Amino acid sequence: MPATHIRRWKTLALTTSAVLVGLTLPTMTATPASATTTAYDSTYYKNAVGKTGSSLKSSLHTIISSQTKISYSAVWNALMVTDQDPNNSNNVILLYSGTSRAKSLNGGDVGDWNREHVWAKSHGDFGEVTGPGTDLHHLRPADVQVNSIRGNKDFDNGGSTVSGGGGSLTDSDSFEPRDADKGDVARMILYMAVRYDGGDGFADLEPNEKVNNGSNPYIGKLSVLKEWSDEDPPSAFEEKRNQVIYDSYQHNRNPFIDHPEWVDAIW
Repeated sequence: MPATHIRRWKTLALTTSAVLVGLTLPTMTATPASATTTAYDSTYYKNAVGKTGSSLKSSLHTIISSQTKISYSAVWNALMVTDQDPNNSNNVILLYSGTSRAKSLNGGDVGDWNREHVWAKSHGDFGEVTGPGTDLHHLRPADVQVNSIRGNKDFDNGGSTVSGGGGSLTDSDSFEPRDADKGDVARMILYMAVRYDGGDGFADLEPNEKVNNGSNPYIGKLSVLKEWSDEDPPSAFEEKRNQVIYDSYQHNRNPFIDHPEWVDAIW
């Protein structure tokens, strides 16, 4: 049971007990988030299961840092597989807008889709270098114009409607994806924060509570990203994408798709 539901039940229980004095309320035992299991817990995640905080983050970093890296040019073809429209094998599903668009329309012109760095590549100045600049766990196909509007803005709630953005919003210093992509974005950002910790020659990427982070290796807002992860749990599309990246490309996983409760366990 999600924590928000538990809190609501407790509030109801207290109110009811105040009215029904002397009556014994039934006991409700919530299933703890830590009880979530996957097929990889006894193998891939075996050194992380049961841990919390910095210990969990460190263990996950070690686990997911073992990966096969691909070139930036290879990302084009990879995205055509990882983000293929389940209802039309000739198309990909675009982040932010949710539009299904022909795989062949990849490029830089209006009406095309291109490679969106969800963790903006300027936040830490890693550019398109093999590693964080080519990591499929945060690269998604996006409409060229919507991608341009997002730019390198941090993530936060609020703003005005993004044209062609499927319900996404933006203001001068932040971007809010459409509801169906909020959890995806949060889990991609937090994956990057765990994978790239400054120990492999790249910047130490971390979420924080700010916007306008610029070229600093930070992206905000952490509290909002956590809310988005809770409100928009992993979808079948997101889970399949994680599996394809693991099986066919990088051979590492986004742990927050497999174990969304680990977001709160670390942050």
